[in-house]
Amino acid sequence: MLYWLMKFVVIGPLLKTLWPTKVVGAENIPETGGVILAGNHLAVADSFFMPLRVKRKVTFPAKSEYFTEPGLKGLLKKWFFTGVGQFPIDRSGGNAAQAALDTATRLVKEGHLLGIYPEGTRSPDGRLYKGKTGVARIALESHGLVVPVAMVGTDKVNPIGSKMWWPRRLEIRFGAPLDFSRYDGLAGDRFIERSITDEIMYALMELSGQEYVDIYAAKAKELLAAEAAGAKPSVPAQPSGREADRVPETKAG
Repeated sequence: MLYWLMKFVVIGPLLKTLWPTKVVGAENIPETGGVILAGNHLAVADSFFMPLRVKRKVTFPAKSEYFTEPGLKGLLKKWFFTGVGQFPIDRSGGNAAQAALDTATRLVKEGHLLGIYPEGTRSPDGRLYKGKTGVARIALESHGLVVPVAMVGTDKVNPIGSKMWWPRRLEIRFGAPLDFSRYDGLAGDRFIERSITDEIMYALMELSGQEYVDIYAAKAKELLAAEAAGAKPSVPAQPSGREADRVPETKAG
């Protein structure tokens, strides 16, 4: 109930008025059945603007800190995120995140629309980073279609570190559904899961027009923080296209 109240009464009308948004390819989202919306992640605002333009309810895994913060502010955050149908995910590693992955898989099996960011965290600089294989595991175990979603401009509306949202025109692009049924029965195969994840990231790269970087976004943040402290490491840009798909295996995230 809170989800629809926020979408159509409290927050939705305001966001639609202040931030005109061009939507491309919304027809690519099936009207029924379990579907995974796999998006690039530029800003916190992504999780507000994208569901606003989707007819069906979108459920996201949200970082566990939103549910565990102490005090009145923490209680309000937990009430809000729980009320709009979000569920916590521990991003510290594959084992810690397994319960959330199991929940996500169950939701897709039950016919829900799941939103997920394969990069695992926001891009620190607007580029597209290597995807974690949790999205592939969910797709294989749930047999759900994957629809790539490219957010364009949300990093200008809600820059990292800014508490203000600035007026900008936005665009949301929904790509053609990706069907991985050819890999049925191969969940748990790390090479297959890496291949699927890379295919999803390639689709996002083409859809968004972002430069692809062949490291995890979390690692890029560490490198940038070290550079700011004077260590000056580099964050290497990787070639676009299929060359960017040849990446090493990682644990599910």
